[in-house]
Amino acid sequence: MRGDLVRKLAARGLATGVAVLAFLVVALTGATGWGLGLAVLALAATVWERRVRPGADNVAETTLIAAGVLVGYARQLDAGFDPALAATALVLLGLVLVTGPLRDAGNLETRTANLPVRAWAPQVAARLDDVVAGLLAGLALAAGMGLPAWVALAASLLAGATVGAVALRLVRRRFRPGTGGSPVARALRRHQPEFVLYFSAPPGSEYQVTMWLPYLERIGRPFLVLLREPEFLPTIAAATTAPVVYCPTLRGMDEIVVPSLRAAFYVNHGAKNSHFLRFNQLTHVQLHHGDSDKASSANPVSAIFDRIFVAGTAAVDRYARAGLNIPAEKFVVVGRPQVEAIEVRRGPVRSANPTVLYTPTWTGHHADADYCSLPVAEKLLRRLLDRGATVILRAHPYTAQNPSSARQLGRLHDLLAADRAGTGRPHLFGAAAARLTLTESVNRADALVSDVSGVVSDWLYSGKPYAVVDTGVHGDRFTERFPLAAAGYVLHRDLADLDDVLTRLLDTDPLADARWVTRRRYLGDFPAEAYAEGFLTAARRELDPTWAAPTPRAASDAPLSPAT
Repeated sequence: MRGDLVRKLAARGLATGVAVLAFLVVALTGATGWGLGLAVLALAATVWERRVRPGADNVAETTLIAAGVLVGYARQLDAGFDPALAATALVLLGLVLVTGPLRDAGNLETRTANLPVRAWAPQVAARLDDVVAGLLAGLALAAGMGLPAWVALAASLLAGATVGAVALRLVRRRFRPGTGGSPVARALRRHQPEFVLYFSAPPGSEYQVTMWLPYLERIGRPFLVLLREPEFLPTIAAATTAPVVYCPTLRGMDEIVVPSLRAAFYVNHGAKNSHFLRFNQLTHVQLHHGDSDKASSANPVSAIFDRIFVAGTAAVDRYARAGLNIPAEKFVVVGRPQVEAIEVRRGPVRSANPTVLYTPTWTGHHADADYCSLPVAEKLLRRLLDRGATVILRAHPYTAQNPSSARQLGRLHDLLAADRAGTGRPHLFGAAAARLTLTESVNRADALVSDVSGVVSDWLYSGKPYAVVDTGVHGDRFTERFPLAAAGYVLHRDLADLDDVLTRLLDTDPLADARWVTRRRYLGDFPAEAYAEGFLTAARRELDPTWAAPTPRAASDAPLSPAT
């Protein structure tokens, strides 16, 4: 995305530019103090770059900063050749040279959380760049204070000892593995997980996992979460008591597939899913992380899974409409358990000051998947404010990745903030809206305005009215392409029908009865008091070794019925 590219280029330019400037100031001018200060600033820039660009190689910048700090130290001492300072330079050179390879080696190690495994070396190896940056910042401070050179040497040797211990540990783990497999494999065999939630996705996608964790825990069987990207480990580990394992290599995955595992669940169609699908002794189940009429919700890759858990029969029809010939026995209708706490309400809004939830989606990776209404949202929100509405604005987590979308969202925040100050209406947006769960947002609102997204399916459970923005060029074929919109009120991209749609949405609501029929098709026909049991029963069935798959049948032989 363009926003990511801008941040990465800015981080790269800042780290390199300040490092060069710091060295030049120290080496070519008499402003040693300023040069040391710039060196510390350059170190902070390299740390920021590694946050923006995980795995960024800052060897050149770090070497330049180290040289500048040492030159500055020698100038501050002004004592000619100093053996302690020369030894410090050698230690620093060694640290700079080995940090990258050790970090790479540590990144190939399995890391865990919520599992009694002592494996400190990979965690420390991943932070060695920050250790060296902290050491250099300390040396710059010591130089500015005029401390003797032996202080710099002692600090460098201490850091070197830490690096040496990490290197020794990693080498021993690689060439002298313990008997009985790795410590992680032994701990998992003791835990005896029956299923695994496998996850691989771009940064910012944690919600795809966290929405499912409470329901996986309610299955009542031991399980683990397997991650393929390290940045997700802290967040997801904090959201569950189940073991969370970051596994970067195929060999590592071989070790964590312990004999007790029976099934693997997936929440997206990430490319790395294929790395785990090779374990054909497991039943592989696609859960998805939402249900919508987007093209991505009828991904042909779904066909490779043994089971496809869907919210309702509308999802099965969506695959058929996309021309995908997937055997009917692969589909299991389980409802959408995440909506169980949504309050159901019948009847039109009939409120002089309604609360409207607005949930624009993101622009997507490709133009044909761009359902984002942010370019026309300012007119929409102004008209809602004119009607006395209180607005809850929840943007998609990926919105900030597109600079244009981020600017548009910022203007909407300013608009709502100004209206809140002038009228006292308690609009929610930004961080305040993000603190609400989607369920809390739905329960607070009387009506929804959304783009084509999974939010509409979740909202549908409430029975309350909604409008969908047609951001494409489908015209009269919009509801044919996106059937869920047919039970709501369609806003054209130019908003020419805005007043009429808002009247039907907030006043008359002529589609109320049609919505209840659509609700059953999209979300299953499960009793409200035990709605999540549809999923829990289906999941337990996949884990029961005595359960037999239904007799295969053609898609036209019999209709699908909900799992019970």
